[in-house]
Amino acid sequence: MLPQLQETLPADVNIGVIVDGSKDIINTIKSLAETILYALLFVVLVVYIFTGRWRATVVVGITIPLSLIASFVYLALTDGTLNIISLSTLTIAIGMVVDDAIVVVEAVQAKFDAGYTSPYEATKDAMNDVTMAVISCTLVFMAVFIPVSFMPGTSGIFYTQFGVTLATSVGISCICALVLCPALCAMMMKPASEERRKGFFGTINYRTRLAYEATYNALLTKY
Repeated sequence: MLPQLQETLPADVNIGVIVDGSKDIINTIKSLAETILYALLFVVLVVYIFTGRWRATVVVGITIPLSLIASFVYLALTDGTLNIISLSTLTIAIGMVVDDAIVVVEAVQAKFDAGYTSPYEATKDAMNDVTMAVISCTLVFMAVFIPVSFMPGTSGIFYTQFGVTLATSVGISCICALVLCPALCAMMMKPASEERRKGFFGTINYRTRLAYEATYNALLTKY
């Protein structure tokens, strides 16, 4: 519009851009997108190091994009926008939406370590142990952030989307942990003894687990 406006002005008056805030916003959105990718990568890496099983890592990793995609759907249905605040919220949520899934996977893995050989039975008994814990932890977490949505004034306008988006992401992750994760665990996870005997990934899983346990035990002993 500037060239058109320039034609309507006197010859000795020039119009131009002094401050362009859109560049800062675009750069921030790009950096946040990179942060989301890095966070996703590191979360998956940490889960693999601590569990030592690629099957468990896949189960947990699937929860992240599903929770984020569902959050985008929620923003669309509620006329929310993808801005710096909502993208920052999703960046924070990446490390939180995996908590419930990790609890489920660790519970199933504990059943295998206790001697279970059937993935279905291990998952069933594990869910009986942790279902109420997952639900209660999620409700407590949402109770912390939902009140932020009721802040008055200008701050309330900014932080409403922050609180609701974060609470929604965590709530969706809880549903995934109670519905999707058990199904994936029953279909994919196996006792460690079976994973060791099978192929390239089994060897890597076994060595990763041994390395982690040796490092952990050494640190624990030193502590």
